[in-house]
Amino acid sequence: MRKSIIAVDMDDTICQLVKRAIYHNNRSFPTHPLQYEDMVDWDTTHLRHPDSTHEVFYGRPGLFEELELYDEYVVEEMQKLNEVYDLIIVTAAEPRTVNEKWNWLQLYMPFIKLEQFITCKRKNLLTFDLLIDDGPHNLIPAVESGRKVICIPHPWNRLHREQYGFPLMSSWKDAKLYIDEMLLPSGLHI
Repeated sequence: MRKSIIAVDMDDTICQLVKRAIYHNNRSFPTHPLQYEDMVDWDTTHLRHPDSTHEVFYGRPGLFEELELYDEYVVEEMQKLNEVYDLIIVTAAEPRTVNEKWNWLQLYMPFIKLEQFITCKRKNLLTFDLLIDDGPHNLIPAVESGRKVICIPHPWNRLHREQYGFPLMSSWKDAKLYIDEMLLPSGLHI
């Protein structure tokens, strides 16, 4: 029997990117402080200082290696998923951030092997049974193509969550049990 393929995003799904980028933004541009709750859209240009371009906001050298885990349960639950499912990490990355993202994964989740790490902005082109992501631009095409999704709730996906009714997971606590319920025949847990 084929294992179900679970595609898991990195940024703001298993680690905290936006909160860390806000921290550095607010230190560099104190006249234009940002708050996590204000990040209600992907395009935050109008909220940031004019010098805080996309490249500056997300391009700080080393940023992707200093990110905090999403929560205290994520490593254990990802390891459980990795043991049972065909788990892949699918993350959008600039060429200069690929090594940082890989280094972060190896620090916190060394059980993830290189063949499980895919950098890709157009996740809908990949084959998977379940996508765990925070980006509506990834979740919507997956749902529209008949695949299952779990949305990690953040201010920037609130409107799409309401519109599409995505299943939510605000904590990784008991994530494997939740995913088993979605992917396995009724009552079966492995």
